[in-house]
Amino acid sequence: MERVLILSGSKSDEKVYEKAVKTLEEFGVEYKLEIASAHRNPDLVEKLVKETSADAIIAVAGLSAALPGVVASKTTKPVIGVPVNVKLDGLDALLSIMQMPPGVPVATVGIDNGKNAAILAMQILALKDEELAKKLKEARG
Repeated sequence: MERVLILSGSKSDEKVYEKAVKTLEEFGVEYKLEIASAHRNPDLVEKLVKETSADAIIAVAGLSAALPGVVASKTTKPVIGVPVNVKLDGLDALLSIMQMPPGVPVATVGIDNGKNAAILAMQILALKDEELAKKLKEARG
């Protein structure tokens, strides 16, 4: 069972979501990776979000970057948005993810920063997992 669900709006965002995958694997955290667009596959996105056992969700998206907000609208679990540099140096995606309406928050990390998204997801998990908290502390040095 996954502890973190990683959703990406497109396979073309692989260079970004692979940073999250690599970081979670380094810490031995179970995850599930799915490609599902908020625009092209809204029913699949909703199904994945509603059926996940994960305690945190990472949503990777560029351009209009609707995926993190759509995911957040379907769950009360923490959602971490990762803006992807596709156009406008990624600022379009960053601003889209950051400017969520009241009541539908999305935590946002830096442009293309899948690693920080994974670390933030693990920090959330570490609130109830002392072993993971210890690993994160040791990794910081």
